[in-house]
Amino acid sequence: MRVLAKPVARLVEELSRLPGIGPKTASRLTFYLLRAPKEQAQALSQAIGELQEKIVTCEICYNITEASPCPICRNEERDRSLLCVVEEPLDVIAIERTGYKGLYHVLGGVISPMEGIGPENLKIAQLLRRLESEPVKEVILATNPSLEGESTAMYIRRLLSSSPVKVTRIAHGLPVGGDLEYADQVTLTRALEGRREM
Repeated sequence: MRVLAKPVARLVEELSRLPGIGPKTASRLTFYLLRAPKEQAQALSQAIGELQEKIVTCEICYNITEASPCPICRNEERDRSLLCVVEEPLDVIAIERTGYKGLYHVLGGVISPMEGIGPENLKIAQLLRRLESEPVKEVILATNPSLEGESTAMYIRRLLSSSPVKVTRIAHGLPVGGDLEYADQVTLTRALEGRREM
């Protein structure tokens, strides 16, 4: 005997496929939508549909956008000598909050042999072509400080070793408000290596 109605079970199943959402959270979200006004559920459904219909990838930086090239690449006031290389579009949002005024290049992931992702699966070749045609003076490698992010940054650094472009890596260390006693060894080591004069 089926306990859940078929549409409810299907939504729970689909929601639980999302990253960070397990079956319990998917069930809570589904039952919340059942109680919510019909307009709210329809607005959510419409917003999800528009993701596939209205979002494209920028032909220059590979960020997500409504029109290609994206507003950042079209903006002539951006510093075209700086190019920040990130893993995903979410990273662009995070770096934009800092006031950074250069351009971006979104790799679309990181090198991860365990998941079958090699350099050819990322936008690395496009990055190299871009550096040949644009007036970039500094490439900022802003991949995550994970094993895969570090490996990807090192791979790109090696590819650019003979290039006249300056290659930098974002600093890693302790977060503001963090306690030394709770920091792991790698984080503390990075914090010490990245120290600067006051």
